[in-house]
Amino acid sequence: MSAIINDIEIIKSETTKINDVDFDNLKFGHVFSDHMLECSFKDGKWQAPKVIPYQGITLDPSAKIFHYGQSVFEGMKAYKDADEKVWLFRPIDNFKRINISSKRLAIPELPENYFMDGLKALLEVDKDWIPTKEGSSLYIRPFVFASGNGFHASPADEYKFIICTAPSGSYFAGDVKVLIEEKYSRSANGGVGFAKAGGNYAGQFYPTQLAVEKGYQQVIWTDDNTHEYIEEAGAMNIFVRINDTLITGPTSDRILDGITRKSIIELAKSENIPVEVRKLTVAEVVEAAKNGSLKEMFGAGTAAVISPISGFGYKEEDYDIPKIDDTYASFLKKRITDIQTNKAEDPFGWRYEVK
Repeated sequence: MSAIINDIEIIKSETTKINDVDFDNLKFGHVFSDHMLECSFKDGKWQAPKVIPYQGITLDPSAKIFHYGQSVFEGMKAYKDADEKVWLFRPIDNFKRINISSKRLAIPELPENYFMDGLKALLEVDKDWIPTKEGSSLYIRPFVFASGNGFHASPADEYKFIICTAPSGSYFAGDVKVLIEEKYSRSANGGVGFAKAGGNYAGQFYPTQLAVEKGYQQVIWTDDNTHEYIEEAGAMNIFVRINDTLITGPTSDRILDGITRKSIIELAKSENIPVEVRKLTVAEVVEAAKNGSLKEMFGAGTAAVISPISGFGYKEEDYDIPKIDDTYASFLKKRITDIQTNKAEDPFGWRYEVK
């Protein structure tokens, strides 16, 4: 069955998987909704996007994504409030960032109406897939990759833009213990660390695997030159609270300009929480852990929103972060999620109603 929503052609699935889903016990990113958005770039321009049934992708073995890694993505969430209204959180920022990432990887940039109207059409078709249980959401994964063929080391001439969705529960369960990295780097000056490029994450897997074998869940990334400065936490931005001050590193070629990160900084300032955006040394964090002034560490990103860190390892020594009441992490997470789910006023204009 075919229809039109927001000028986007809709080809509906003849069947649904929704009745087989246990919405009370959702893992993160394991169950996928009935439809997806698909858009092709060929003959020098993006073709009209359409919503189609969720399905596999057929590619030639010479497709350049397999050989040269031209691929970028975004992470977003949709929420449903008590009145069944559907909300997004700062979606224009995601649109802008996927184009920033695309430009760095020589991928053609997307038109805003293809991204936004296509996303809204997809959510309208699959709105029943948006979970309402506390802590759950519909995770949204827009991505672009090189589908053009050829072994020549050059940008592809064809690309695919796809948006898939997955009803999901929490990303992490409980606090996380991390290892401060002393050898490997996530990214380098002049590189693609600021982009959400698939290869950035592939390069993290091996050092993270080594950390897991030592009993940690994630890696704290340090700068590529000296490994003296704290930069990111796993696949998230990182915040450190020393005494009452919240500290996070500045964005750069190496650090992703996280949307949750920006929101935390703005929200904390509005609540008169002291915030410093500056370089933070490993030595400063270790000393704070030793003298008791290290109160909190947490990762921040779309998937987990805020993920508290319970302790860290460095140079074969472990440091526990004591449990305290009224943490910045819990306060800020509640404030953000209440805005996202329309349970609180949004003085920042972050919440976006899908109509």
